[in-house]
Amino acid sequence: MEQHSRTDAYTDRYAARAAGMVPSEIRALFAMAARPEVVSLAGGMPNVSALPLDAVGRMVGELVAGKGADVLQYGSAQGDERLREHICDVMSLEGVQASADDVVVTVGAQQALDLITKIFVDPGDVVLAEAPSYVGALGTFASYQADVVHVPLDEAGLIPGALRETLSRLRREGRPVKFLYTVPTFQNPAGVTLTTARRAQILEICAEYDVLVVEDNPYGLLGFDGEPMRALRADDADRVIYLGSFSKTIASGLRVGWVLAPHAVRAKLVLAAESAILCPSNFSQLAVREYLATQPWREQIKDFRELYRTRRDTMLESLEQLMPDGCTWTRPAGGFFVWVTLPEGLDAKAMAPRAIAERVAYVPGTGFYADGTGHSHMRLSYCFPEPHRIREGVRRLAAVVEDEIRLRDTFGGAVTDGGTGVQAPGPDVV
Repeated sequence: MEQHSRTDAYTDRYAARAAGMVPSEIRALFAMAARPEVVSLAGGMPNVSALPLDAVGRMVGELVAGKGADVLQYGSAQGDERLREHICDVMSLEGVQASADDVVVTVGAQQALDLITKIFVDPGDVVLAEAPSYVGALGTFASYQADVVHVPLDEAGLIPGALRETLSRLRREGRPVKFLYTVPTFQNPAGVTLTTARRAQILEICAEYDVLVVEDNPYGLLGFDGEPMRALRADDADRVIYLGSFSKTIASGLRVGWVLAPHAVRAKLVLAAESAILCPSNFSQLAVREYLATQPWREQIKDFRELYRTRRDTMLESLEQLMPDGCTWTRPAGGFFVWVTLPEGLDAKAMAPRAIAERVAYVPGTGFYADGTGHSHMRLSYCFPEPHRIREGVRRLAAVVEDEIRLRDTFGGAVTDGGTGVQAPGPDVV
């Protein structure tokens, strides 16, 4: 007890679930990465400066001046009805046909994840997630004491054969699966996209094993080539729970996301939302509603796509020109992230403090695995820095990796994690 008092006097009072509430490796990096001399390739912050801020500012001012009594009042736990109708229009771009009655507005997609886990997961229940997987989802699953079982992915997304094998093994072990969590389009952190053929296979396998799918799709409209991919939810309305967000396509500070769920699940989500926050921000909701009703949001998404495409190209060109032999990386067709695999024997987590000392930040791969593997991987984000800063950040990072290779070769030691990372690099992986 004396030891507890030096660190946390309340340790013996916490609920058991609090043991799973630990800081993410991304959050731990923010303070250091925010220093102006550090080039941060770590956080996935959208580039909101690309918005027409004057026009948005006028829109918000007119909204408050004209409808302030409504805008600044409590709203519905399910969310503003007209906003939910606009959300259905947004999802239709990915082939989703939905009723506004089955949409629940949330405080970003992160709250949607929390609500879904709350209503489905008891301690010890199995949740499937890609390997690697979004760190925010892993934190939520840990806080509800889920048993996360990873399924590997490759350059074409989640591997259907591995999913089937995992489900078969869990069935033999008598361990039912509550749901599969997936980011199928421009995945965070790997940047890969589930192919059209595999989407059909994944849905078929989940139907065979009676497994729900939680489709997290914050980047789906931010592809660099062609039309948006067809969402999983578009082809299975009963099995797929769809999460969306305006954080990447409008502004993250508004904290407006949503969940589209089968009608019975929607009712539970509304009750869970009421108990958690009573209602989401009416101000933010109506600001987003007004934006979608009055601003050229489709054209703005095109502007975002071109901005991120330029930064993606700079990142890939810089990696190709500057990174030492033995490094490989994914080639995202949209979204925010590149997933780098280091040469054998290098440990991205151990290397991170040395990278900060050289004024560059990234996220070690260990944060994206529930079991702490992933030491040979790192996530690089290209969405926020200016192109010249991206190139300089890669230059600094390459120098750190070269130093690590020399140390490895000098001392003959190797640090391995046993993780699989992104499997079987194909033609879309450098």
